[in-house]
Amino acid sequence: MLVLLHLFALFLLVLLGFYVFVANPRNRAHQTFAAFIAFLALWTIKDLIFWNFHDDNADSGWWAAASFIIALLMQCALVVFAWVFPENARTPRKLAAIIFAPSLILIPAALFGLLWRKVGFTDGRFEIDLAPLAYAFVVYVYLVFGYGGIVLFRKYRKYRSTQKGQQVGAILWALVVTGILKTLANIVFPFLGLYSMLPYSAIFVLPGVLIYAYAISNFKLFSLENALDQFRLFPITYKIALSIASVAIISFILFQIPIVYWAFQEGTTFDAWRKYLVFSVISALVPNLLLLLLVVRTISRPLERITLAALQVTEGGYGTEVDLRKSNDEIGLLADSFNEMSRKMANDIKQLQQLNEQLIRTEKLAAMGTLAAGVAHEVNNPLASISSLIQMMQSKGDLDEKTTENLKLVQTQIRRITQVTKDMMEFARVRPAAKSEVDVNALIEKSLRLASFDKSFQKLAIEKELAADLPSLFVDGDQLQQVFLNLFLNARDALPAGGRIFVRTARLTGELVIEIADSGTGIAPENLKKIFDPFFTTKAAGKGTGLGLAVCYGIVTAHGGKIEVSEQESGGTKFTITFPVAKSNG
Repeated sequence: MLVLLHLFALFLLVLLGFYVFVANPRNRAHQTFAAFIAFLALWTIKDLIFWNFHDDNADSGWWAAASFIIALLMQCALVVFAWVFPENARTPRKLAAIIFAPSLILIPAALFGLLWRKVGFTDGRFEIDLAPLAYAFVVYVYLVFGYGGIVLFRKYRKYRSTQKGQQVGAILWALVVTGILKTLANIVFPFLGLYSMLPYSAIFVLPGVLIYAYAISNFKLFSLENALDQFRLFPITYKIALSIASVAIISFILFQIPIVYWAFQEGTTFDAWRKYLVFSVISALVPNLLLLLLVVRTISRPLERITLAALQVTEGGYGTEVDLRKSNDEIGLLADSFNEMSRKMANDIKQLQQLNEQLIRTEKLAAMGTLAAGVAHEVNNPLASISSLIQMMQSKGDLDEKTTENLKLVQTQIRRITQVTKDMMEFARVRPAAKSEVDVNALIEKSLRLASFDKSFQKLAIEKELAADLPSLFVDGDQLQQVFLNLFLNARDALPAGGRIFVRTARLTGELVIEIADSGTGIAPENLKKIFDPFFTTKAAGKGTGLGLAVCYGIVTAHGGKIEVSEQESGGTKFTITFPVAKSNG
C-alpha cells in the first residue's frame, strides 16, 4: 500500500510541476516552482526506495543525508520564489549569498554524516539519534522557511484586495498547511519516538503543493476554461512528453515484462541476466525508433518545410506559403504566422511596385508636359506664318489647278499639325480644379448623351448598372466629364464593327468605384503597363496622339483617385476608376 501511495505522489508531483512549468517556462515563479517540485520528487523517490526496498541491515546514512539536504534545498527554492513572485522580479544575488551561505557548511556536514550518531533499524524498528549539529541544521531550515513566509506576507499586505494579493494569500495558506504537517511527521513525532508517520511525510506535502500550484496558475488550474485553452493550444512540449510517456509505458508492457518473465523463469542466474540484458537492448531499439519517427514528424519535418519556404522568400519568392497540416501547437502557429507574413509581404511589395510605377508615370507626365508646351509653342508660330502665306497664295486667281490642289493638301496637313499641338498644349496646361459636389451617375449620363451625338457611338449597345446609394464626389465636374468622354470614345474606336459598352458604379468600403468596359479586341498584356504613358497609342497612324489616357490619368490622380486598366475574361478592356469617399466628400 505504501509503495502505491509513493508512486501516486511521485506521478502527481511530476505531472503538476511539468504542467505549471510549461504553462509559462520563461516566468521566474514558474521556474522556481518547477525546482521546488523537482526537490520534492527527489524526496519522494528517496522515501520510496528507503521505506519499501531498503534492507534493514544496510547503512541508512544516505537516507538521512538526503533528507537533510533536500529539505534545505526546498526552503531555498521557497525563498527564491518569495523574491520573484508575483512581479517576476530578479533574485537579489547579494542577499541570497548572505542568506544561503550557511548551506556551504551544513550540506557537507550532512554528506559526511556529522548530523547523527546513529540511524537505521534495530529489531525491525527505525531509530535515529541526532547530533547537536543536526538541531542547528533544523533551526536554520526553519529560519529560511520563516524568512520566505515573511517576504510573502509583506507582499500580501502590499497587494491586498487584488488578484495578486489573493494569489499570495493562497500560497501563505499552503505554507501553513505544509509546515504543520511536515513538522508533525518529521520533527514532533520522531522527537517523541514515534516514527510510524515518517514514511508518509512526502504524502503530507501534496495538499500544500496543490494550493501552491493553484495560486500560481491564477486559480485556473482545475478550471474548464483553462483546460479548453490548453486543448486549443497544445504545445509541442506536451506532445513530446505524452509521446515519450506513451511509448515508454507501451514498450514496458509489450517488451520488458515478457522479457523479464522469460529470462528469469528459472532463477536469477548469470545466463538469465545475459538473456535479459541482450534482449532488453534489442527491444529498446523499437520504441527508440518510434520516438525518433514521432520527433521527426512533429518537429523536424515541419521546421524543414518552414525553412525552405523562408529561403524561397529571401530569394524573391514573395507570397510563398508553407503547406502544413493544421496543428494547434507552436509550429502550427509559426506556419500560419509565416504564411500571413509572406502574403502581406507580397501584397506590400506589389503595392510598392504600383506606387513606383505611378511615381515614374507622374514624373514622365510632368517632363512630357513641359516638353510638349515648348514644342507646341515653337511649332505653332512657323505654322501660323505658313498658313498665312498659303491663304495669300490661294487669294490670287492666277493659280493653275494642280497648284491649287497642292495648296489645299498642305493646308489640310497644317490643320492636322495644329490639332496635335493643341492637344499637346491641353496636356501641358495645368489649371486649378473648380471642385464642387458632383453626382457621379448624373455626370456619366451626361457624358453618354454627349458621346451619342457621334454616329459610330450610336451603333453600340450601352449597358448600365448604376448604384443608387452613391455619395457625392467633391471634384471638378468638367475634368471628370472629360475623363468619361475620353474612355467612351476610346471604347467606340475599339468597336468599329459594333459591340457593347458596360458602365457600372458601386460603393465599396470607403471607396466609390466606376467601371467602364467594352467587348472589343482588348489590349495586349505587354501594353497594359504602358497604356497611360504620354504619346503611347495602339491606334493606327493618324488616328490618335496617345495623350488622351495620359490626361485621364493626370486628372484622376490629381483628385486623389486611382485609374487602372485590365483585360476581361470574356474579351475587351475594362477601366476601373476609384475615389476614396472620405477624402472626396466635401
